[in-house]
Amino acid sequence: MSKSKRRRRVRRGLFRPSRRGQHVALAIVLVSVLAVGIGLLRIYRYLEAYPDRPGIGDDSLVEVEVPKGASFHDVLGRLVDAGVVAAEDKTMFKLFVLHRGAASRITAGKHVLSPAMTPNERLEELMRRREAKQLRITIPEGRNIVQVAEILAGAGLADAASWLTAMRDPSLLEELEIPGESVEGYLFPDTYRIASDSAPADVLRRLVRRHRQVYADLSRRHRAAERRLDKGLGWSPHEIVILASIVEKETAATHERPLIAGVFLNRLRFSSFRPKYLATDPTIIYGCTVPLHKSSACEQFEGRIRRIHLRDPDNRYNTYTHERLPPGPISNPGRAAIEAVLEPKDSRFLYFVSRNDGTHKFSRSRAEHEAAVDLYQRQGKVGG
Repeated sequence: MSKSKRRRRVRRGLFRPSRRGQHVALAIVLVSVLAVGIGLLRIYRYLEAYPDRPGIGDDSLVEVEVPKGASFHDVLGRLVDAGVVAAEDKTMFKLFVLHRGAASRITAGKHVLSPAMTPNERLEELMRRREAKQLRITIPEGRNIVQVAEILAGAGLADAASWLTAMRDPSLLEELEIPGESVEGYLFPDTYRIASDSAPADVLRRLVRRHRQVYADLSRRHRAAERRLDKGLGWSPHEIVILASIVEKETAATHERPLIAGVFLNRLRFSSFRPKYLATDPTIIYGCTVPLHKSSACEQFEGRIRRIHLRDPDNRYNTYTHERLPPGPISNPGRAAIEAVLEPKDSRFLYFVSRNDGTHKFSRSRAEHEAAVDLYQRQGKVGG
């Protein structure tokens, strides 16, 4: 066929689709669009109705506990494990919560839910804020950070490991302006009412704030004594707290604290007393039990001080081998122990030994002290 004939036949419509074919193609397109539209409409209606659609399951009640600080991923896993959210509904419920922007608004604690609940009802329960339970917690005088952590954990707050992590948190120590490796010495012993959902850092801030209040009051009352310690020994409040923490551990007899504080200060002040060893057992025990890094001798500590511990130069808290104060407090002292350091009882005593009745025998000389040690420690005399 020549090109001219081909052009004429195209003009006559010989190579155009028939009208019937056009109508069929158009119908197919319209049906496809309609099908897609119906599908999208169904999806839209499903999504629109999802928040109020009852769950798959009965209306039995299930208790699900959400730990403090848990991620939404963890919470969702707990809901599925408890049967509150069906496994096949997990993705939809996740998208629903994320769409609401509610993942971060789920509250810690125990939630009572049911598999039959609608997504809206589940989310409402998960976001419900409850009045936190108030716990009455007493921290006795002279406890160290490990013991305080156990007290707080035993009261139903965070676990002991979490407390110790917070107590050693460098950023928190910097914020609270506490020198050293932990908050040791600054957790004031007292009775507190603490909300059960309190964060460890907030509780520690409160205990430290209470210490600062008490210390500020004592500082005003004993300003001259504080200046003497600064001038004579170069002490800041931190060193006063260190010695107070030792006094707290040495005696439970309130009337003896100023006298024992005076003994330790005499050892530091008297030029005739050398070397300047405070030689106190509680510091050895602290160095073997509380710091994260312990000496090899302390690794063998089983609750009783032996010769290897008395001679241990690697225990930084060993006041038998290191002169003057240890590197930090060894307990959290109360008001009476701090005041005893600020206003110690004047004496010439340099030694003391337990009389096995909660009190001590004080001595001025080494010979007098050795005689007392023989009487009370070797012979076992009580009182007198």
